Amino acid sequence: MSHNFTAHLIALADDGVERKSAEVTDWAARIGWVVGLLLLVALVYWLMREGWKWRGSLQGDLPELPALPTAPGEPRLRMAGRYHGSTTSGQWLDRIVAHGLGARSRAELTLTDEGIAVVRPGAPDFLIPAGRVREARLDKGIAGKVLTEGGLLVITWEHGDRLLDSGFRSDRAEEHAAWIQALGPAATTAAAPHTPEEGAA
Repeated sequence: MSHNFTAHLIALADDGVERKSAEVTDWAARIGWVVGLLLLVALVYWLMREGWKWRGSLQGDLPELPALPTAPGEPRLRMAGRYHGSTTSGQWLDRIVAHGLGARSRAELTLTDEGIAVVRPGAPDFLIPAGRVREARLDKGIAGKVLTEGGLLVITWEHGDRLLDSGFRSDRAEEHAAWIQALGPAATTAAAPHTPEEGAA
């Protein structure tokens, strides 16, 4: 009986050693997976950062953004919401990243006779001059960001030799209509070619 009891204790001890060994092996495997995942995330982040820098270098011909005027004039409209990015006009995936235009952020828009002042906490502020506005419309996506149908106010404007689409979303979507109404006539006037009157010499 003593022999059987000793054998039982030895078996229990061996079983404990095996369980402990299995636990250590499991932890090593888990740590390996975590380290591998962290390395993968770091690689993806690095590739995205390099791609961002490469895109910015391709857009090096884009002029500096117009600065906010020191005396902007009387506000006609205000809007608080988000800036969702800018793209080459008509190409909603061709993101513009130069001069901080690629950074999504909170934004406050103010429309005056000078244009549209875009104030962004943590990102460069800029002005969309009134004479460069070409169109304002509702859309659902820009720079890879997709929202609900008509949930985005897209302003098309001229900067340098490019036409840009800049996307904004108000905290109160019903405000978009007022902006389209305010910018529509100005955009049409700015974009319309000059034609001489009939009979003019």
